[in-house]
Amino acid sequence: MTVERIFPTGKLPLEFLQALLARYTRHDPRLVTGPAVGEDVAVIDMGDRYMVVKTDPITFATDQIGWYAVHVNANDVATSGARPLWMLNTLLLPGKGTTPELVEGIFQQLYDAAQGLGIVLVGGHTEVTWGLERPIVVGCLIGEVAKGRLLTSAGAQVGDKVVLVKGIPIEATAIIAREKGAELRRRGYDEAFLARAQSYLHDPGISVVAAAQLAAGHPGVHAMHDPTEGGLATGLHELALAAGTGLRLDAAAVTVLPEGARLCAEFEMDPLGAIASGALIVSVAPEEAEGLVAAYAKAGTPATIVGEILPPAKGITMVRDGRLVPLPRYDTDEITRIF
Repeated sequence: MTVERIFPTGKLPLEFLQALLARYTRHDPRLVTGPAVGEDVAVIDMGDRYMVVKTDPITFATDQIGWYAVHVNANDVATSGARPLWMLNTLLLPGKGTTPELVEGIFQQLYDAAQGLGIVLVGGHTEVTWGLERPIVVGCLIGEVAKGRLLTSAGAQVGDKVVLVKGIPIEATAIIAREKGAELRRRGYDEAFLARAQSYLHDPGISVVAAAQLAAGHPGVHAMHDPTEGGLATGLHELALAAGTGLRLDAAAVTVLPEGARLCAEFEMDPLGAIASGALIVSVAPEEAEGLVAAYAKAGTPATIVGEILPPAKGITMVRDGRLVPLPRYDTDEITRIF
């Protein structure tokens, strides 16, 4: 008897996605970076510069969904070394409960977030859709980068140090506090804690555009990647797969922010696997790693060396409690436990 395979909520298994991309993509001489696991943008040769294109949906969050959409897409464009410039959004709204106030609120969020990053909203599509329980925004962001300044995840090199900027899990903390506020109050969480956790959206913030721009101008930086669904652990897997390398994470060196640590413990989540927008992974030459951390400190942004890029035969591992173990991967994000 054949058992039908059903995928759980979350990202497709990376190996399955790799096979799909290999089977259904076509070479184009102007396509510099095309579909690949671990590469979050397409890069197209425009002659004197590269155009960088990104699309990403917002499906977990409902509160401030427009704000999330702009920043999550801008993060990926910025990690390529490009400047985010133009954005289109597809806004799908539920058949029940969609009011003019709801729609205008999302438009206002998109506009305000775009204004803050110098992005122009240039088009998109909006409709009320049958079968939805909550709004969904799918963004498409376009940027530009000089040909000599492009960075890709595949650029990570054996021997590089892995730097984590800010900490984890910023986006998960904001989502939990905003979506489960009433439940957390029933569980005894006070208003000051909830306000702090909800403010993670803005402080430390889910944007890594400024952090990526700093790294892009620093010597020895070979690759950047921002961990999103599946958390830091999955983001590191994606980086290593894109570069064809191994990787070792020092779990004790990872900054787990206090409100995030407490909420993950409350809902029995591993912070390493919870949606982590707001953090930035940088692969940098070993002789430049300490200088990069110092540059972030000077800018008032925490950053820590948390690992190393290794030969592929070494695998993708982490040191935890003094033991070398496989680094887990979260194709289903830990935050799905609360939905």
